[in-house]
Amino acid sequence: MNLDGMSKHLLICNGKTCTKNGAEEVTETIRGELKNLELQKEVHTTKTLCNGQCKHGPILVLYPQGTWYKEMNKTKSEELIRQLKENDNVHLDSELYYHDGKIFKNKREL
Repeated sequence: MNLDGMSKHLLICNGKTCTKNGAEEVTETIRGELKNLELQKEVHTTKTLCNGQCKHGPILVLYPQGTWYKEMNKTKSEELIRQLKENDNVHLDSELYYHDGKIFKNKREL
C-alpha cells in the first residue's frame, strides 16, 4: 500500500458490535462517496477490528486530526465526506474524542 499523496486516513471500526450496528453500510457509503467526489487519492480508508468504544459504535477515527466519531450511519458518513472535500474541519455533532495537539480529550469536556 502506498500512502504517498494521501492527506487523511479514516479508520472505520468493523468489529463485531459496530458491524451489528451498521458498520458495513458506513464503510460502503464512505468508500462510495470518496469515489463519487474523486477523493480516493487524498483519503485512505482502513477497516479495523474493535476500537474499544463498542457502546458508541459504529466508530470512525479521522487522522491526522485525531477526531473520533460515534454512532456513525449512512447520512453522517455522506456528510463527513462532503465536509472533507470542502475543508479539514468536520463537525457532525458525533464527536466522541478530539486531539488538542498534545492529548486526546473527551468531547463532553468542551
